[in-house]
Parts: sequence; C-alpha cells; structure tokens
Amino acid sequence: MPLSPYARFVFILSCIPALLVAMPAQASAIMVMEAFARASATPAATSAAAYVSLMNHGEDDLLTGVASAAAKAAEIHKTEMEDGVMKMAPAGPLALPAHGTLQMKPGGYHIMLMGLARPLVKGEMIELTLTFEKAGSVSVQVPVGDVAAGSHDHSSGEGSGG
Repeated sequence: MPLSPYARFVFILSCIPALLVAMPAQASAIMVMEAFARASATPAATSAAAYVSLMNHGEDDLLTGVASAAAKAAEIHKTEMEDGVMKMAPAGPLALPAHGTLQMKPGGYHIMLMGLARPLVKGEMIELTLTFEKAGSVSVQVPVGDVAAGSHDHSSGEGSGG
C-alpha cells in the first residue's frame, strides 16, 4: 500500500538525522580569508602569485600543499631579504597553530603558480585547493586583482610573482 504524501514527508524527515550522522564531515576547521591573485603582467607570463589568510579554529595543523587548474604546479614560497638581496624559495609545509592565523602577503609567504594554463586576467577567478595534514583539502575561489608593481616572472623574466 503506497504511503500518503504526509506519511512520506514524515518518513523523510525522520531519516535526516541518520543521513547526517552517516555523511563525512564536510566542514573544515580552517577558514580561508582575503584571498587574491596577481594578474599576469604580460601575455607571455608563465607564473603568478596568489595570497590567502588562514584562520585555524581547530587543533595544530600543517599546510602541506596547494594545487590549481590554473597552473601546472603550485608551491608554497617565501620571499625574504638575504644579504641585501630579495630572494624567493619554496617554503615547504607551513605550521598553522591551533586557534592561530597565517597571513600570506606580498614580500612574504605566497602561493607560486608556475606553468600557467593561460595568463591571469584582472576580474577573473581561479580556484586553489589547499591541503592540510589534519583538515584535508579546502578549496577556495580566488579573485584575480591588479598586476603587482615591479612584477616579474621567475621562470622567464616576464610576468607576475611573489
């Protein structure tokens, strides 16, 4: 015997708590804020930089990697002054303490996008997937902003970088 519409509705409502318990937790303890990428300085640019601020609402974690369809490779880099010369190099995993923050910004930590699929254009969006040791993967839509002043491409001498 078929169920009445009301009985079906009550049955579906009664199943929701069981479905919620069975589903994997999708919410992350990591909040991504103030994300932006630099537009490519030239049509020949092969690299670009992106920046995010991270807030950890959970236990100590580690940002272990980043990926984007906008580039063949994405790495966590750090720019710093060494012997009066600005240098940039891969930074490796970054610690994100419990209830702490990490701010990536020009002249410091950033996400280096290398082997761009195409130049980044102001006003467009790219997606970054950040991978954390404990929180797993967190995807974020990143708006592309202005070209950086004095920008340069670390692979070909043209473009925008960290």
